[in-house]
Amino acid sequence: MDIATVIGLVAGFFFFAMSIILDKGLTGLLAFWNAPSVMITFGGAFASVLIIHPMDKFINALKSVTKAFKNTIVDEAGVIRNIIELSNVARKEGLLALEEAADNIDDDFLKKGIMLVVDGTDPELVRNILETELIFIGGRHKEVASFWEKVAEMGPAWGMIGTLIGLINMLGSLDDPSAIGPAMAVALLTTMYGSLLANLVATPFAEKLKIKSGQEMLLKEVMIEGLLSIQAGENPRVIEEKLKAFLAPVLRASLNPNEKEGE
Repeated sequence: MDIATVIGLVAGFFFFAMSIILDKGLTGLLAFWNAPSVMITFGGAFASVLIIHPMDKFINALKSVTKAFKNTIVDEAGVIRNIIELSNVARKEGLLALEEAADNIDDDFLKKGIMLVVDGTDPELVRNILETELIFIGGRHKEVASFWEKVAEMGPAWGMIGTLIGLINMLGSLDDPSAIGPAMAVALLTTMYGSLLANLVATPFAEKLKIKSGQEMLLKEVMIEGLLSIQAGENPRVIEEKLKAFLAPVLRASLNPNEKEGE
């Protein structure tokens, strides 16, 4: 589990709640709960997003919330080590020996690239096939991030709609001055809910998914360059130095513990 996502959400709601409790006490929290306001803000926001997206993409995007909580281990140095090992196998035993080595690889993208190389596919065609798949993977990731960006956009808008409804109801009962204050408070709750939805949930989820997508895309770019270098028969040491360019300086030393890199 991605502990940063959990801590962020818990901390956000904790600070929100504590700001109320420190001023009004525990009973003060009850004043910030209003079921109709929740319904119009959250329901309206997701209804608008549903109009924008086809049903299958809407459901798929909703499921993506689990990705924000999933701790995906990104080991760029490990991927490069695997590629260097494959290059050593290819150099000593030939490209056909990579087929057996591919059986021990879990990543489908890397395995697909290896099989293309083993089959003797033209290097330019290998690059085109893998980069095309990379483009479509990136496109799917952008669709999911865009979903949460739309939720962040619609949340405050529906919060304002809820506030307008509350104000209209309040203006309809001006004959009772004692009811104006409570009615105004309820009317403003929807604006608050919309801001919470946008700034504590939807926008952070969208940005988190973008970061995870960027990490995955970088790994796949490393795989493409590594596989093409193996197919070209380049020296494993040269391949290592080439792929190091994808790593931050602090990570480069992990490929060779005896070699120190500056930050």
